[in-house]
Amino acid sequence: MAILGLAAMAYSLAQTSIAPALGDMAVSLHAGRQDVAWTFTAYLVSAAVLTPVAGRLGDMFGKRRLLVIALVLFAAGGTIAALAGNLALVVAGRVVMGAGGGIFPLCFGIVRDTFPERRRAGAVGLVSAIAGIGGGIGLLMGGLLVDHASYRWIFWAGTAMALLAAVAAQTLLPESANRAPGRVDLRGTLLLAVGITAPLIGVSQATLWGWTSGRTLGLITFGVAVLALFVLVERRTAEPLVDMAVLRRRPVLMTNLVTLLVGFGLFGVFLLVPPLVQTPRSSGYGFGADATRAGLLMLPGSVTMLFAGPLSGKLSSRFGSKVPLALGGAISSAGLFALAADHRSQGAVLGFTTLAFAGIGLSFAALPNLIVDSVEATKTGEATGVNALVRSVGSSLGSQVIAGILAGSATAAGLLPTDHAYTVSFVVAAAGTLAATAATLLIPRTRGSHREPGLADAPALAG
Repeated sequence: MAILGLAAMAYSLAQTSIAPALGDMAVSLHAGRQDVAWTFTAYLVSAAVLTPVAGRLGDMFGKRRLLVIALVLFAAGGTIAALAGNLALVVAGRVVMGAGGGIFPLCFGIVRDTFPERRRAGAVGLVSAIAGIGGGIGLLMGGLLVDHASYRWIFWAGTAMALLAAVAAQTLLPESANRAPGRVDLRGTLLLAVGITAPLIGVSQATLWGWTSGRTLGLITFGVAVLALFVLVERRTAEPLVDMAVLRRRPVLMTNLVTLLVGFGLFGVFLLVPPLVQTPRSSGYGFGADATRAGLLMLPGSVTMLFAGPLSGKLSSRFGSKVPLALGGAISSAGLFALAADHRSQGAVLGFTTLAFAGIGLSFAALPNLIVDSVEATKTGEATGVNALVRSVGSSLGSQVIAGILAGSATAAGLLPTDHAYTVSFVVAAAGTLAATAATLLIPRTRGSHREPGLADAPALAG
C-alpha cells in the first residue's frame, strides 16, 4: 500500500504543483504567461491519451511491469523539464511525464489482484483519494518552492519520488497472475490519441481563442468524429484497445457519466481558491496572500481526503459504492454552494474548502470501486484507465468553463475578475457535483457480480 501510495502521490503532485510556478517560469524562460500554460495542456493531453493505453498494456503484459515503466518515464520527463533551458523542452518533458497517468489504473489492478477481498475497497479508496490529496498538497509544495527556491525543484521532487517508487515496485511488489494476452492495438491507439488530443487542445485554449472560434469548434468537431470512428473500429477489432462491450454495460457507462460530472466540479476548488486568496485586498474581496498561504488554506481539506478515502471503502464494503458516491457528491456540492455564499474571510474559505474536499474524497474513492465491481479481473486496468480518462476530460471542461467566467468578468483597469464572477463559478462547480449526485441514482447495483471465485464457491466449482 505504501508503494502504491507513493507512486500515485508522485503523479498527483505534478498535476497542480506547477500552477504557482507559471509566473516564475515565464520570467526564467523568457516566455509569455499564455505560452507557459502549454505546460498544463501538454501534461493533461498526454495523460489522457496514455492512461487507458497503460491500463490495457498492464492487463496484457503485467501490471507491475507497466507500473515500473510508467514511473521511469514520469521520472525521465521530470528530469527533462528540470534541466530545460527553453519552454519547448519543458513542454516536451511534461508530455513524457504524462505517461504517469497510467499509474492509477495499474494501481487499481494490482490492488484487485493482490489484496484480500475484505481490504480491497478500502485500498482502492485510499489510492483514489490520493488523487485529490496530491492536488491540494501540490499547490502548497509548488508555492513553497517558488517562494523560497526555484520552479525546477518542483520537477526534481517528482522525479525523486517516482524513481523511489519504481525501485520499490520492482523489488517488493508481486506480479499479477491475471493476464489478458493479445496483440497491441496500434490502430486503436492512434485513433484514440488523435480523437482525445484534438478536442482537449481546443477546450484548453477556448478561453484564449474563444469558444465560438473556428479553431476551437474545428478541433472539437474533428476530435468527436475521430472518436466515433474509433468506436466503430474497436467494435470490429478482435483484440481491441478498449472493449466496447464492457463500456456499454450500464454500471460502467453510468459510472463514467458520474465521473465526468465529478471531474467537472473538482476543479472548482483547485482553480478558484488559490487565485481568490492571492487577489490583492484592494479588490474588495481578496486576501493579498502569497502562494504558500493559498496552499496552507487548502492543506486541511487535502488531509481530510486521506481519511475520506478509506471511509468510502468501508461504506462500499457494507452498503455498496453508490452510497459513498452519492454522499460525497452531496457534501462537496454543499461546500461549494457555501463558498459561493461566503468567501469573504479566510476562516470561511478554510472551512468550506475542507467540507468540499471531504465530499470529493468520498466520491473519488467510490468511482473506481464501482468500475472494479463491474468488470472481470482481466479487464480492470482497461476499464479503470478509461474511467481516469473520463475524469480528466471532465476536469478539463470544468476548468475551462470556470476560467472563461473569470476572464469574461475581468475589468479593464485591473484585469482582475469580479467578486460576482467567483460566486458564479462556485455555483457552476457545485451544480456539476450536484448533477453527479443525481446521476448516481441511475447506476444499477453491481456489488459482487464480478468477484473472483473463493472458498465459498468450492462445491459449485467441483460440480
